Amino acid sequence: MTTSVRPPGPDLSRLAALRAFRKEPLAFLERLAAYGDIVRIHVPGSAAYLLNHPDLVHEVLVAEHRSFHKGPTIQAAKLLLGESLLTSEDDVHRRQRRLIQPMFHHERIASYAASMVRFADRAADRWSDGEEVDLQAEMAALTLAVVGDTLFGTDVDERRSATVRRALTDTLGMFDRVYSPLFRLLVRLPSPTMRRYRRVESDLNRVIAEMIAERREAGATGGDLLSLLLRAREDGAGMSDEQVRDEALTLFLAGHETTAIALTWTWWLLSWNPEAEARLHAELDATLSGRAPSIEDLPNLPYTQAVVSESIRLRPPAWAIGRTAIADHRANDVPIGAGSIVVVSPWLLHHDPRWWPEPEVFRPERWLTDATERPRHAFIPFGGGPRVCIGEPFARLEATMLLGAIARRWRFASGSDRVPEIQAVITLRPRGGLPMVAVRR
Repeated sequence: MTTSVRPPGPDLSRLAALRAFRKEPLAFLERLAAYGDIVRIHVPGSAAYLLNHPDLVHEVLVAEHRSFHKGPTIQAAKLLLGESLLTSEDDVHRRQRRLIQPMFHHERIASYAASMVRFADRAADRWSDGEEVDLQAEMAALTLAVVGDTLFGTDVDERRSATVRRALTDTLGMFDRVYSPLFRLLVRLPSPTMRRYRRVESDLNRVIAEMIAERREAGATGGDLLSLLLRAREDGAGMSDEQVRDEALTLFLAGHETTAIALTWTWWLLSWNPEAEARLHAELDATLSGRAPSIEDLPNLPYTQAVVSESIRLRPPAWAIGRTAIADHRANDVPIGAGSIVVVSPWLLHHDPRWWPEPEVFRPERWLTDATERPRHAFIPFGGGPRVCIGEPFARLEATMLLGAIARRWRFASGSDRVPEIQAVITLRPRGGLPMVAVRR
């Protein structure tokens, strides 16, 4: 007979745990991790478990993935995103993934590289030597333009860009409420928060509807993702307009936010690590000789790619991954009942000294050595298993091409010695943006 073990955890009431998580989520996760690799937390409405070992993560995301659905935060995202690839489950998810997967084949993604570099050069042309710029806003506008062109075949002008950035900030700001026991009631009340949210939803729907209309008017014959969504078929059936809207909005928001945040932190990390910055510049100068990068240059830019990997290790845009157990599960000898919430955290895994020597040090060269001894799921910036982010190859290519195109011409200096405060919403943003000084190389 298998014995059951009750895992350790903090002696906090359900509401006290919720308050601690909402106030300082990263610090709270670190506090929990001190109890061990399996930690039980009491939260309103269910039992919750933090699993903080790569083997346990593998079981949840890969080996036993059918025993889990997405967690409360992503379920709440259905308010905005509907039944999209990110939020749907089971047969609906599998069908949508089969329809969308061909749009992210390697050859198609590689064809986007030139467009990515063109938009990076356009952004770099706007800056002046010594000018202070908000790099979070700059990277968000840049990645929005890239996504609009490569995935939607349309121009994300300043009006659309400002609408999407404002809407995304407002939306992310309300998602710390999803663990509240009153959340389902709150979304039905005409509160100021929900009135603002409805305006956000209306603004985003208008932008996406405009893009869909433009594609339809052009015949939807192009190779961009939106045209492919409109033409997608499986067994003779395509997507409804509502499904196209849900997928387009999800890819539009997710396709720019995570890369923008990754690049934002990359510039700050480089500014605080001048030796790594100098090595990056040396590789770009030697490989490019002053010209813009192309897809053919990637094999000769290993350090540039290592900078991206190290940045998303230290500042993973998606810092926590939630799952809800739909069947009983065992983590080692600990029973996790159906209905329980399970949390795995890239933030914790990526800073764990068991897998990363000197985990707080920004050291891109660690990615240039053989990492076979490191457990596979010690690094999960894009999740893992059958629900790994479908846009991972696109995001990695985009981050590398944008970094290379900009860093060959510019570096950015931190205007103060203050470490930016981290705002852990769905993504890991610098609170209040990231002002830095553009320095022409």
